[in-house]
Amino acid sequence: MRGPKPQSIDLTQQMRQELEQLTRRAKTPQQIALRAHIVLLAADGLNNAQIARQLAISIDATRLWRKRWLDLAVLPPQEISVQERLEDLPRPGAPRRISAEQVCRIVALACEAPRDSNRPISQWTGREIADEIVKRGILPSISERHAARLLKRGISSPTKSAIGSLPSAMSSSICASPTSALCIKKRRRLRPRGSALSPRMK
Repeated sequence: MRGPKPQSIDLTQQMRQELEQLTRRAKTPQQIALRAHIVLLAADGLNNAQIARQLAISIDATRLWRKRWLDLAVLPPQEISVQERLEDLPRPGAPRRISAEQVCRIVALACEAPRDSNRPISQWTGREIADEIVKRGILPSISERHAARLLKRGISSPTKSAIGSLPSAMSSSICASPTSALCIKKRRRLRPRGSALSPRMK
């Protein structure tokens, strides 16, 4: 007796292209390439058992990555990349990728004018701030997409949602840190003459 039909996966043309690239790229980690194959076959209409037989893997693995992809489908592509959707979730208790101290340093950097770092731009872009983060040794590496998300979410404001994903105690320590005070001072110095500070920054 056949089981219930698994939920189908709908892919945009861009997502399909990125998944196919992951399966062909030599540098793609083996697990990521396998998961990309699972999603592509699921999108082609194969059920979990068919995918498991074709890829010589367990049916539990096909079920897991179909569900994982569907769970993340509500997030727009600019929030999480195709490859990030196929990566392992952080283990409970595992150290955070970005520490509170590193967040503070990124906050301070985002508050600076790019020209202070000899960059011929008026506003930070994901590419430029990612390059500067690595150049200063804040992080060994960070993608342009991740850096752009930090900027988009307001990493230059310590009380915004960029830090809201951290535990409340850690978030409070960041907001009260000297780095945050430095950020406010720099904003005061860089603001146009005659402009007023918001109540939060006074």
